Parts: sequence; C-alpha cells; structure tokens
Amino acid sequence: MAVIGGGPRGTSVVERLIARHRALGAGAPDLALHVIEPYEPGPGHVWRTDQSRLFLMNTPCLYPTVVPAGPAAADVAASPGGVSFDAWRMRVQAGRITGLGDDDLAECARLTSRDFPSRALYGRYLAWTFAEVVRGAAPGVTVVHHRKEAVGLQRFDAVGLEGLDDSGEDRGLGDAADDHAPLGEAGPADPWRILLDDGSRLHVDDVVLALGHLAATLTPEQARLQDVAARYGLQYWPPAVPADVAWNRLPAQKTVLVRGLGLNFFDAMIQLTEGRGGRFSPADGGRLEYAPSGREPRIVAASRRGVPYRAKASLDSYIPRSVSLRFCTPARVLAFRRSGVQPGFDHDLWPLLHRDVLWAYYTTLCRTTDRVLAASPEVFLAELDAALGTDGPAWEAAAGDAVARAVPTDLRLDVEALAQPFARRRFADGEEYAAAVLAYLDADAAGSAEGEDDPLKMAIGAMNAGRSVIKQAVADGGISDSSWNAELRGWFEPLVEGLASGPPPARIAQLAALVRAGVVRFVGPNPSFGFDPDEGLFRATSPWVRGDSFTARYLVEAMMPANRVSTSLSPLMRTLLEDGTVRPRTLMGEDGVPVTSAGLDVTLPPYRAVDATGRAQDDLFVIGLQLASVQWGTAIAAEAGAPLEAGGRTLLDADAIAAALLERAGA
Repeated sequence: MAVIGGGPRGTSVVERLIARHRALGAGAPDLALHVIEPYEPGPGHVWRTDQSRLFLMNTPCLYPTVVPAGPAAADVAASPGGVSFDAWRMRVQAGRITGLGDDDLAECARLTSRDFPSRALYGRYLAWTFAEVVRGAAPGVTVVHHRKEAVGLQRFDAVGLEGLDDSGEDRGLGDAADDHAPLGEAGPADPWRILLDDGSRLHVDDVVLALGHLAATLTPEQARLQDVAARYGLQYWPPAVPADVAWNRLPAQKTVLVRGLGLNFFDAMIQLTEGRGGRFSPADGGRLEYAPSGREPRIVAASRRGVPYRAKASLDSYIPRSVSLRFCTPARVLAFRRSGVQPGFDHDLWPLLHRDVLWAYYTTLCRTTDRVLAASPEVFLAELDAALGTDGPAWEAAAGDAVARAVPTDLRLDVEALAQPFARRRFADGEEYAAAVLAYLDADAAGSAEGEDDPLKMAIGAMNAGRSVIKQAVADGGISDSSWNAELRGWFEPLVEGLASGPPPARIAQLAALVRAGVVRFVGPNPSFGFDPDEGLFRATSPWVRGDSFTARYLVEAMMPANRVSTSLSPLMRTLLEDGTVRPRTLMGEDGVPVTSAGLDVTLPPYRAVDATGRAQDDLFVIGLQLASVQWGTAIAAEAGAPLEAGGRTLLDADAIAAALLERAGA
C-alpha cells in the first residue's frame, strides 16, 4: 500500500491502518506501507518543524488532534500510541516525552490549554505521533518513508509489467526508500506503479491520495500583475505557504501592498515587524504599544471587507461553555437526510443556526449589559424564546419584533451585516478610514478579552458550534448543487470564516498597535489592484475612501494557493487528470450550467476516486483537501474529543479508508 502525502491526513490514515491491523490480531495480513512525502512524515510541508515560531496556529492547544482522542476514541480501534496535541503538550511538561529541543521544551513549558501554539511545535507533535504509531505497529507491518515527491501514478495494465523485479521496484533504478523493505509478490491483476521525482518507481496494490495543499496556477488577474512586475522591474509575490516565503527580501522603510486580511496576513504582519526586531509591550487600557526597530516596511493592507478576520475569544474551551445549540442540532439537521429530503441551506439549515446565534447573543447581552432595556431581561427573553420557536418563516419577523420592543438600536445584532462592517459607508480620506478600522480592532480585542461575557463573541461561538453540525448535513450530497455553490459557499462560508476562523486574540491587539505606530495602513473595502503606467508602480485604491490611493514596487498576496484540483501545478495531480485516472466533480449551477467543483469526483465513503469514464476505482482512495467537492471545511483539523462524525470527520474518513484497505488485503 502507498499513502501519497505524509502530512496530518496521511498520518491519520497510517495511524488508523495500524490500529485496525493490531485489532485483527493473529489473523491480520502482512502489510508493506509506503509513505511518500518529500518532507518529514507527520508535519509534512505546512507544519514542518523548522519554520518560524512566530507563525501561530489559529486554534488553541486544547483543540487539535491527529488521532482519535477522548470519548470518541472508544468507538474505534485503539490508537497504537498517539494522543491529542494537548495531552502530548502536558506529557512534555511532565517530562514523560524526551528527545525534544530546548525551543520545543521552552514553548511547552509556557503554554496552557487555552493558549495558541506555534505551527512548528504542532509539527513536532505530528512528527512524534507518526514515529510512535509506526513504533506500535504489530509484527507483519513494515512502514517505509520515501523522502521524495510522487510525480506520476499509473496502472500496470496501462504501462505493462516489464522491468519489475519481485520487490515491486523497477530493475536498475535503485532503492527509492530511506530504509527499503521488499514488497514481496506482485499483487492483484491491476496494481499501481508510482513514479518518484528521482526517476525511481514503486509497485503497490492500493493507493491513498492525502496530498494536502498544492501549488496552483494564478488567476488571470494575478497572472497580469505578475507579467507587469516582470516587464517593469516590480516584485509580485504570489499566493504561497507562509513558511516558504523569504520575508527578509522585502526592504525596510519601503511601501509593501498586501492583499488579503485573513490568516496569512497575520503571518506576514508578524514576520515584517516582530520578526525584524520590533517589540510589543503592554500599554494603558489593556492595549499594546509597538516600538519599531526601523527595519520594518510600510505595510498597506486590503481585502474585500476592508477589515481582518475577527479574533478568537479568550476561552478555556473551544465552544463557549455558555453556548448550547437548541435549534441547529444533529437530530434536526440530519432529519432531512433520514427522511429522504435534500434541504436547501438558505431555506432549511441557516434558519436553524440563525436562531441559535440570536439566542446566544441576546442571552449574553441580558446577562452582562449595564444598559437599560425597554423591558425586563426576563420578559424580553421569554418573548424572544417564543418567537424563535415559531414554525416556518414567520419566526424571523416575530424575533425582530421582540428585539425592537426591548433592545436599543445600537445593541441589536444583524448577523449577515457582520460580513461587511463598513457596507455603504464612505470615508472622507484614509485617516478617517484608519480611525474607523482602529476602533473596530480595539472593540474586537476587548471583546476577545471578555470571553464568555461578550455577546458578539458568544454569537460567533454559536455559529462555530453550528458549523460542525452543518458540515455533517451538507456532506456527500446533503444539499443541492445550486445551494452548495450559491448559498453555503457563496455567502455563508465567507461570513463564518471571517467571524469564527480568525487569529489568536493577541494578533488583533498587535495589529492595532501597529496602526497606532504608523507601520500599517489600510486601503479600504472592495479594493482594486493594478498597474499605474505613469508612476511605473502597482496602485491600490478603494471606491469607498476618497482621495487616498497607494503605490508600491512590492505586492504580496497574503493567501494560500487555491485549493482547486483543476488548476493545480502538482505534477502528480496534473498527470492524474490528463491520464483520466481522476476527474474533478461537476456540480449543476443554479442556472442549469455545469460547474467544475474544487475537489475530485469520488464515491461515498471511503471515498474511492472516480476516473474520467465514471468508474469507481476500488484501490484508489482520497482524503483531505481534495474532498472539497463532497465535504465543506476540509482544511479544518480534527477536534480532540469531538464525535468522529462531527468535529472528528477527517479521522472518521481515515478509519473508513483503513477498513477498506484491510478488507482488500485480507481478500
């Protein structure tokens, strides 16, 4: 067997395969498992351990795991040694895990469950987990890591069996493995041949694609900017994994345009400031102040919304303890599927989650506000509760009436308006806009510090809790294609990501300090980026901010490469598509026009790849980001202790693939 991709998803497949194999006992078949990963297995590319510790995770220590952990672990075969990240961190603190460097030990020592670790430390956990899992494999299982990239994959019925010895490798090409182990006899009639980037080949019976983030072609607009940069001596920095970027190449005291205010922006921000010797320190009012080193560039940032993702709340749990979903529950959301009905997101699912979001907001408001409401909190909440319980579309108007009767206008919540906080608002100049953004950042940082006592953060917490329930409902054709494209991914995904997928609280406070220090400025909402031929520079402007525009020789795309298989630059993915071994899934648009989805076409779990003729392949499986055609939120890590069918879905997928692999091996 081969797992192509040894990052977190590939590690989960290896862990589940070894766990299930151990559970079979003496009757388990012998396995030779080849993990093909050019980086260290476990962390892979994105989580590699040599990256800057300034790059933080956007989830606290208590959240992520790469193996089943907590109550959910009781439902599957026991792990051969893995634990959740937080349990690993505590074992390191207690001296029960050795072999770590001083930097890892120092970071573990200062972290608590609610803190946000560096991505390098999480990578160390992943590397440790992979090693522990392999060490726990039963006799008869050999795991070989090939520190190479897979660049081709073909069936032997397409390429012929000539040139192979009994080990499964092409004669005369040498060992492809770090520590080679023979594969033994050739397997089924249609085994696979994997081409590695050094020209060597492997022969295996079954393949799992766990490819993770892949390089991608630029959009037409990005390609034009890159072309302009090449012709006029400018620098265009395309989307990239932040740890791959040579941030030191951006010169000090020069203006740098940064497009994107999501998570990658904060990586760029911190590398170009604290990473260059600047220092943050506490100031009055719980704020931070920044002392520049003088080596920072002048950062000018922009995004469609004009503001960054909201920060996580400061909590001792992932979902706020005060939040309990009453409407968007698994029983209600999954009832559509069980009854054979395909719901629409806007019509059926969002109204349930919307109710929970409003309830979380107003119950927290009534508990914490010192403002006088027009009705007593008890009366208001009773009326709101009755309104939210109204069946059919009338609930929303009833809830609006209850709110209007009791709550001052400036305290009311318009959930969908949160996606565009400065919608239809014009600014006289850049200074006025900067002041508005700074007030927004200060309020967001203060709300994060309030934790369970901030109404808006609790509303966002309810939305985050509902997100895992929605993921269950929409997976594997749970909603119509048109609802998936236009509703779930069209407007809800940007909303929930901007609210619930934000950075650690410290990053927003740091950004506010950088604005006060004059290091960071903002273009404005709905910005346009182009080339100014008169100046010979990139120019960024916003239609909502009068007078101001910004020019620079440097333009950085603060975003990951697009997760879309049809535009991938991966040699393996391109070959698979060109050969017809796999195909993108096609969805039907709202207007009846076919739309190519971001992910591969696959069967129902265990997600066997479908080839260009529509044939499901029993021996080729897919997990992770390339399932974006049938799952929503494939980049989100598994949540420690969450039910596998909800927050631990990626582990459930790995377990299903492992079961299918062992069934085939036994047969």
